[in-house]
Amino acid sequence: MNLTYYARVLIRRGWIILLAMVITAGAAFGFSKLQTPTYRATQKVLLQPARNDFGLTETLRILLRSWVVFLDTDQQAQAVIERLQLDMQPGELRSYTTISSDPTQLVVQIDVDMEDGAQAAQIATELGRLLKEYRDEDNRSLRREDYINAIMIDTASYGLHTPKTKINTIAGALIGLLLGGAVVFVLEYLESNIVRRKDDIERFLELPVLAAIPADETRA
Repeated sequence: MNLTYYARVLIRRGWIILLAMVITAGAAFGFSKLQTPTYRATQKVLLQPARNDFGLTETLRILLRSWVVFLDTDQQAQAVIERLQLDMQPGELRSYTTISSDPTQLVVQIDVDMEDGAQAAQIATELGRLLKEYRDEDNRSLRREDYINAIMIDTASYGLHTPKTKINTIAGALIGLLLGGAVVFVLEYLESNIVRRKDDIERFLELPVLAAIPADETRA
């Protein structure tokens, strides 16, 4: 099979692939538009040792996870609810929240996903403040050179998290491309033994066609 054969197949059946791409991309686009938008607010807190000491820095890396656990509790969620006067339970607030740590950057990251982006930003900010206040309180019992300071990086910002309409539409089109290609392959396979033109004979017999008898157009 040469490039001419594939080009002929593409010309003859390309509409199947295009139709499949349009249908799947359209379905993905429509599904995305039906989803309720969810916004993600992110607050980062940098944990910084008071001195450049390897042992203190390694201790800090180990403690990062414990501060994630400290924030991800009903107690801290209730504190945020009371500060912001929110009408929700601690478990509900925690269901919107994802708290993680990055030992390479010494950062605790707080992500809050909600339909109300502004409220998500407020919650993320308050959780960051709770961690900062906790570190400030703990530092009071330490020598200054052993301080681990919590620094809130900027203010919590938010943006659209889901749906990702553009990505979903592109993914739908790619799925349509694969499905359309599969349909074309199956059709070509089923019709592989049907001879329609001299190229089919040459492809099957691997011999050149020397002559052809034209159809008798005078017959009714």
